[in-house]
Amino acid sequence: MLFTHEMIASFNELELAVYNYISHNREKVAYMRIRELADATHVSTATILRFCRKIDCEGFSEFKVKLKMSLDKPTKTIIKSPQHSITEFFERTLTGDLEERMNEAADLISEAENVLFAGMGSSGILAEYGARYFSSIGKFSMYVKDPHYPIHAKFRNNSVAIILSVSGETPFTITQVHQLKQDGSYIISITNNKLSTIAKLSDVNLAYYVTEEWFQFANITTQVPVVYILEAVARKISI
Repeated sequence: MLFTHEMIASFNELELAVYNYISHNREKVAYMRIRELADATHVSTATILRFCRKIDCEGFSEFKVKLKMSLDKPTKTIIKSPQHSITEFFERTLTGDLEERMNEAADLISEAENVLFAGMGSSGILAEYGARYFSSIGKFSMYVKDPHYPIHAKFRNNSVAIILSVSGETPFTITQVHQLKQDGSYIISITNNKLSTIAKLSDVNLAYYVTEEWFQFANITTQVPVVYILEAVARKISI
């Protein structure tokens, strides 16, 4: 991804004008000279160079190379069949130590007074589903969408946070994990691999290992394994 959320948030008014122009004229900008882009956006070349440094490019030439590379990425995606994704999950994950780790997670949750769920995007939808499912099975749980949402001290006491993230690198979710750990919560994460930042920050990580799939700019990686893990852990608690 050429522009991250953090990069865009750091832009001043002039740099934001450059960003907006590039967003609407990517193919054209890839072949512009720095002076041409400066004239088109009504800023100085110094502003363009400062903009390039903020997006981790040493200069305008490196920026154009990265821009051209992003344009060269294929737009058509071959989407795997649901059967392929599920088979991949069973072959890669259920033959490992997932069952043992789910037992560890279930033990932590059983002992906790409070259970909090967190996630963004499709992971957020499943986090909300998880909170409802756990509550239905007898373990009252809450879904926390806002990473800055104030959580009362009585809910932080002896609590477990169940964090959902496909990549394990979602900035807002990482912020939530740091905050919850500082408040004393145990962290159980469900991610697509065990080497991500969120997985490493967790007390227990439940990784499901399926190939990530993208359609244009949307992550469409199957979430069926996540539903399986959530329901399996909840049922272990109810036994």
